[in-house]
Amino acid sequence: MAPQDRPQSFPDGVISRLPQTSPNDSANRRLVENVHPADWKPPQPSGRYNLVVIGAGTAGLVAAAGAAGLGAKVALIERDLMGGDCLNVGCVPSKGIISAARMVLQQRRGSEFGINTSAHEAIDFAAVMQRMRTLRAEISPNDSAERFCKLGVDVYFGQAQFVDSQTVQVDGQRLKFKKAVIATGARAAIPSIAGLDRVDYLTNESVFSLTKLPPRLGVVGSGPIGCELAQAFSLLGSQVTLLGRSPHVLPKEDADASTIVAKAMTRDGVRIHNGTSNLQVKPGEAISLTWSENEISHQADVDQLLFATGRRPNVEHLNLEAVGVHYNEQGVQVNDRLQTTNRNIFAAGDICSPYQFTHAADFMARAVIQNALFFGRKRWTDLIIPWCTYTSPEVAHVGLSEHQAKEQGRGIDTYSQHFTENDRAILAGETEGLVKVHVKKNTDKIVGATIVAPHAGEMISEITLAMTHGLGLGKIGSTIHPYPTQTEAIRKLGDQYNRTRLTPFVKSLFERWLTWSR
Repeated sequence: MAPQDRPQSFPDGVISRLPQTSPNDSANRRLVENVHPADWKPPQPSGRYNLVVIGAGTAGLVAAAGAAGLGAKVALIERDLMGGDCLNVGCVPSKGIISAARMVLQQRRGSEFGINTSAHEAIDFAAVMQRMRTLRAEISPNDSAERFCKLGVDVYFGQAQFVDSQTVQVDGQRLKFKKAVIATGARAAIPSIAGLDRVDYLTNESVFSLTKLPPRLGVVGSGPIGCELAQAFSLLGSQVTLLGRSPHVLPKEDADASTIVAKAMTRDGVRIHNGTSNLQVKPGEAISLTWSENEISHQADVDQLLFATGRRPNVEHLNLEAVGVHYNEQGVQVNDRLQTTNRNIFAAGDICSPYQFTHAADFMARAVIQNALFFGRKRWTDLIIPWCTYTSPEVAHVGLSEHQAKEQGRGIDTYSQHFTENDRAILAGETEGLVKVHVKKNTDKIVGATIVAPHAGEMISEITLAMTHGLGLGKIGSTIHPYPTQTEAIRKLGDQYNRTRLTPFVKSLFERWLTWSR
């Protein structure tokens, strides 16, 4: 049985399928006290709720808090830990570890800046993980049962099941509702691999419980989670082997961006194998991996194996069939207003979205509040959703890529600038990156962008803002940016566009005017 499938006993007696409460230390006890307190006494339901929310991850929390803040009577149901993946096994713990890995990278590069780093770097992996757990516990009050109770939300713990189109059952109690929201999220999807059933493996739901650094770590999956953790563990001292089926890492990203990230990961010690197939696992003193790559057989031994091979929606045990809610392997089916095939039931977040990001779940939940409670017509497909992969350097993206534009037959013009031409990047020694913006053919209307930079996630918001409010690339070019900054690279793309407007005819008119006015 894989570690993430084993029930974990909390110190206070609460049982959960999630193992992130290991080890039994003060930080994890504080986390559990906030997000699944053992002594929680659920309220006695009275009357009908305006909204029952199933799942207390980001989408569920935003929907519950937002609706209650508007005066609705709201119930929130969570079977495991409030905060969902983001707080417990996703954004928060991963960025805590990545921050530590980046400190190692900065130390290694000290000599480039004339700083003596000859002393061997000392990495205390247990301390790295302890810091992460402590910070996670410090953040957890924001998602706590107590906080949401104070916001006016009735909080219930247990497995929710629909009884009919107006009733949901949890822990023996029946809650009546006018509208309901399914926000149960997703979990790690594990492929069928020969020998895997005889090996203890890790996913994002268990990797953050480690207290000892794996000397050799195998990572299966070259998407964002696989790349982030492969690079971080390599910087922290593991010998990392990354196996991906795609021809290159981050297959959904711009090809130039993927190339830059792969080069950085290799520099940081990750052994990358792309285009792999026929993976087999054999247990033993070490875990033996064999796979094919370019029709050549390869083998590697690892001490721990981490899977980052996609997500699977949490649709089980909800009794969706009883209320006519259709779902498939991608999740619950919704229309453009996030309404399921049952008009009283909506969905939001990873359970129904192709964009499995915390911020996407947040804004989908806001749309659900409007549509479910106030007859709104908010379309989730109108949302312009950026995302970021937190490798070093980061990759941030919004809108269309060149490949997508070509597939859709949409004509675009592309403007790009590498950070080798940016003064701030040169001075900071951070030239391995670029800014690439796509605009509608012969216009400055931005339709997509990719940024590769140490803080690309911070930079992409300027372009997202412009896209959301219809500001063209030319407007960005005419906006003063402080010098020297890396965001100046975005402004210079605006300059590039503005120069295209200086046609030979216009230039000749300027020349005539200037000659006449001398």
